[in-house]
Amino acid sequence: MFRSRLFRGFCLLLLCLIALSVLLVLPLRWLAPPVTALMIERKIESWIERKPIDIEHIWRPWSELPDDLKMAVIAAEDQKFLDHRGFDTDAIRAAFNHNEQGGSLRGASTLSQQVAKNLFLWSGRSWLRKGIEAWFTLLIELFWSKQRILEIYLNSVEWDVGIFGAQAAARHHFSVDASALSSRQASLLAAVLPNPRVWSAGHPSTYVNSRAAWIRQQVQQLGGNRFIDRLDN
Repeated sequence: MFRSRLFRGFCLLLLCLIALSVLLVLPLRWLAPPVTALMIERKIESWIERKPIDIEHIWRPWSELPDDLKMAVIAAEDQKFLDHRGFDTDAIRAAFNHNEQGGSLRGASTLSQQVAKNLFLWSGRSWLRKGIEAWFTLLIELFWSKQRILEIYLNSVEWDVGIFGAQAAARHHFSVDASALSSRQASLLAAVLPNPRVWSAGHPSTYVNSRAAWIRQQVQQLGGNRFIDRLDN
């Protein structure tokens, strides 16, 4: 009897968690998220470290985000973005093999996975977090279009201490609106994404400049801004 009640309670809890996660993801198909879990985490960290920061975040719709930035981010972070359903199995396998051989830890997160983590979860590499991230990634891919995933990514990703989203990043690093970013500026923003609180797009190191040049080359190999037309269809 006790085991039966415990099992029913577990099933009810699981159903409630599933329903809650759907209620968190589905409305964002149409609504702009006012804040993300990563923004909250960074704010709390700043209080704990007694170095308070101001969060800068200004939402810009898809039509006001430049194609050069869209393409630069895809080229830098997830070149198979249009072809996978949230998980790049080849990249995961390659990262696993690399890490098993004792190299520096390498990730394999798609843009969809990064959105799931930035919006809803905490930082870290625990299996629990990765499991929850996978679930939210599935929901995001189910309920949102690829265009919407990239739109939210570009409006929520971290680009410096307290700087979130393309509009805040463009103003912070280049003193322009996101819509006015040049191809080079877009590639520099994409180049610093692996470590945006250490690398600077506005004052790039030799490595960041080199990575930005590689990104521009990759954009051309992907077909340039014509690639974006597939997102609009």
